[in-house]
Amino acid sequence: MTQPHATEGAPGADAGAGETWELCLYVTGRSPKCLRATENLRRVCEEHLAGRYRIEVVDLLENPRLAADDQILAVPTVIRKLPQPIRTIVGDLSDTDRVLVGLQLRPRRSAAK
Repeated sequence: MTQPHATEGAPGADAGAGETWELCLYVTGRSPKCLRATENLRRVCEEHLAGRYRIEVVDLLENPRLAADDQILAVPTVIRKLPQPIRTIVGDLSDTDRVLVGLQLRPRRSAAK
């Protein structure tokens, strides 16, 4: 089940204007954790990259060989392919701040202020 997803809308304020973000989300079937990751990733992209992102969902139950290409060891895993550099986040993506920092949509906050 490979499902590209593109959206239309106004550009988000967090990322550089004009960039198209290419994300690949690796899942295993329709487990609750994988469904949550898909929903959470789409929500974050709509809020911060509206109209400027593409998500490809790869079901490793249907295409297990694809896991080797991006060295997937756990699911769900999202890979940011563009813009470079490649970034990887593992988990259900429910921690929005962690996702934003991991995808480099928001700078990491300093622990000491």
